[in-house]
Amino acid sequence: MDSGNWSQVTEFIILGFPQLQGIQTYLFLLLLFIYLTTILGNLLIFLVVCLDSRLHTPMYHFVSILSLLELGYTGATIPKMLVNLLSEKKTISFSGCLLQIYFFHSLGATECYLLTAMAYDRYLAICRPLRYPTLMIPTLCAKIAVGCLLGGLVGPVVELSLVSRLPFCGSNRIQHIFCDFPPVLSLACTDTTINVLVDFVINSCKILATFLLILSSYMQIIRTVLRIPSAMGKRKAFSTCASHLTVVLIFYGSILFMYVRLKKSYSLDYDRALAVVYSVLTPFLNPFIYSLRNKEIKEAMRRQLKRIRILG
Repeated sequence: MDSGNWSQVTEFIILGFPQLQGIQTYLFLLLLFIYLTTILGNLLIFLVVCLDSRLHTPMYHFVSILSLLELGYTGATIPKMLVNLLSEKKTISFSGCLLQIYFFHSLGATECYLLTAMAYDRYLAICRPLRYPTLMIPTLCAKIAVGCLLGGLVGPVVELSLVSRLPFCGSNRIQHIFCDFPPVLSLACTDTTINVLVDFVINSCKILATFLLILSSYMQIIRTVLRIPSAMGKRKAFSTCASHLTVVLIFYGSILFMYVRLKKSYSLDYDRALAVVYSVLTPFLNPFIYSLRNKEIKEAMRRQLKRIRILG
């Protein structure tokens, strides 16, 4: 393949859900509502944690960072999806597509690492309560957060470098709702076996490793909680983990099936549906999970509302 052919495709067309062309306006309004709710919900969680001194603990430190992360995670894809829903020409430049892939995967990887750190925090709090205050100090929490971010930013560099060198000289129609590695690889006019293999290895190490670490932490947590003699003590211990575990199951339940597989042929509608779950629904549900299922955050919100009324 002549390397000059690489420049023949300068932009991609993102098809989204072509079978839903007749209801684009309704989909736009629904997605806009979800996106605005996601922004407001995650900002509210972040502000409540920052403003309420009673929530200045390692667990809520990570929750506030997760809320900020969701804002960037959704910002990488949803605004362009909204534009495409109302646009006749649903295009994105080649460089813009690569940037979207980078930010989406780097922030997604950061979320994997952060969810793992949150599981470790719960493990220490429940299984090592006497050592917890001396171990999870603010300095360590900050270092863990920075480490999660740096690990995420570095994560997709190798995959993206390989994709950027591929020749794209045929179809430029991406069968997906945003730019992502699998649908972009399917458009390359050369063998992408190495790319698929590298993608599989990196995702397996990143997603499976963090998921197994989270499962390991919860296995230890469950063993410790079952030894607690009182039913109230068990409920209290489990309640501190319920929100985090719910987010983990929703998030990992979709990305495991999407990215940890060694094949190039896949169901397009199936992948689009999974993409909606982990890129749209999970960030949308997170504020509700952490507020509606968390007594401390609900009480903090009430305190802040009372404070606003008094100042007003």
